[in-house]
Amino acid sequence: MKSDYPTLRPQPQFSKTVELPKGPYGVTDSMMHGFQWLDHKLKMDFVMLKNSQGLQAPLKLKMEHFAASKMERLPCLNSSNLMADILSGREDFIGFEDILNNPAESEVMGQPHAMMERRMGLL
Repeated sequence: MKSDYPTLRPQPQFSKTVELPKGPYGVTDSMMHGFQWLDHKLKMDFVMLKNSQGLQAPLKLKMEHFAASKMERLPCLNSSNLMADILSGREDFIGFEDILNNPAESEVMGQPHAMMERRMGLL
């Protein structure tokens, strides 16, 4: 009996190797280019959801992820992306970007009218 679950250890999907840029000391900077753990976990969750509830469940969840990624606020307001975090299961985790990359604490504030006119193509 064969299951469609991916292995816990990520396996290469194709034979082409991807070269990540090297840092100043010749070592790949994982903090800048990230790990693949979340992507692999999402694939495993979709396969388990497909096997237990059918094909419509992961398709519906992917559609909700797509809709959450398209939501945006005015250019001068920062979004917390709470819906995307809830759909991906990341609302319970505190990561690097939650503490040190808070855009609300940015020192630069733009003019709301000029930013909106630029987005709409009026400037």
